[in-house]
Amino acid sequence: MAGSQRYIRYIVFAVVALVLLYFIGSSSTVPSASWPAYHDSTPNTPKPNPPVVAGEKEATPATTPNDKTLPAATIPGERMNATFVTLARNSDVWEIAKSIRQVEDRFNRKFNYDWVFLNDDDFNDEFKRVTTSLVSGTTKYGKIPKEHWSFPEWIDQDKAARVREEMKEKKIIYGDSVSYRHMCRYESGFFFRHPLMLDYEWYWRVEPSVELYCDINYDTFKFMADNKKKYSFTLSLYEYVETIPTLWAATKNFTTHFPQHVVKDNSMKFLSDDGGETYNKCHFWSNFEIGNLNWLRSDAYIDFFTSLDHAGGFFYERWGDAPVHSIAAGLMLAKDEIHFFNDIAYYHVPFTHCPTGEQYRLDHKCSCNPKDNFDWNGYSCTSRFYEMNNMDKPAGYEKEQ
Repeated sequence: MAGSQRYIRYIVFAVVALVLLYFIGSSSTVPSASWPAYHDSTPNTPKPNPPVVAGEKEATPATTPNDKTLPAATIPGERMNATFVTLARNSDVWEIAKSIRQVEDRFNRKFNYDWVFLNDDDFNDEFKRVTTSLVSGTTKYGKIPKEHWSFPEWIDQDKAARVREEMKEKKIIYGDSVSYRHMCRYESGFFFRHPLMLDYEWYWRVEPSVELYCDINYDTFKFMADNKKKYSFTLSLYEYVETIPTLWAATKNFTTHFPQHVVKDNSMKFLSDDGGETYNKCHFWSNFEIGNLNWLRSDAYIDFFTSLDHAGGFFYERWGDAPVHSIAAGLMLAKDEIHFFNDIAYYHVPFTHCPTGEQYRLDHKCSCNPKDNFDWNGYSCTSRFYEMNNMDKPAGYEKEQ
């Protein structure tokens, strides 16, 4: 009997012990391990909610991507009568698409300015679809009149052909190209006269395959107008001597016949080291320009271009639109009407303008390497522009020489 009682007590103790162990385990305050959840990459696969730990609030579900297209964050205020302008062909569509995206992301999504595309042929549907989808403003497409993209009647075709062949043998860049010469002549004297451009007062020239490295948070067109600027640049350099051997002689011929077009306090010191006797070959690189179209349409500029055009140097040599624009601005604009955009970080093969000044680059999310900056290179003319205008060079420029 005593043995049976002991046996029953052992069973009771065992049951009680098991019950206690169960309650101790279930009420433990030791947190469970938190493991990273595995997410199935299969599209639209529902994700199970993570288990809720006892004593904690249910976790807020993760957000899902917004499938709505959000409007661009535009900067309020009046807009100038301005447009971007690009000379391109249908084959340039993907290279100009890159440029447009650069300009839109860094600047135009905030301002929504128009964009004019010009071509010596008709633009195809693909070019129009792609560019229209990228531009926040209105896109316009124009065909260049044949008389603006051809040899004028006074050009000796045989002589021009011989020049091209000679330049080819000398390996002068674009020396044998007919289309490049038409382009330089068109950009020098006609783009601002196209019917689509007549609607505007200001232009920003953009070419295929350029890059902008910093955010631009103000209206550059309004800045130009408010500060009475008419022409601007980001890069300057020396022109190839072989392409413009008689350009300065043609310029001096113009100033002799039209002295009224040469303004006081001009930028001759940027163009010449001897008071205008010779040309030092410095010019503003015109693949980037923000400028005033009414100045280009003025009697002074039209007389200058017409004089050069009849001299024949666009075809008998290989005059570029960059030195043509630069000489015109240097002689026909007061020096304080020309602006250097240090804050617009710009690249066009093979040169880079990266703003001098680390704090500016940080504040404006710049992605350029300051070591690539061309401004203070010996082949740049930007130092000359600073010296002519008695401007202090940006702090830190010595490190970039």
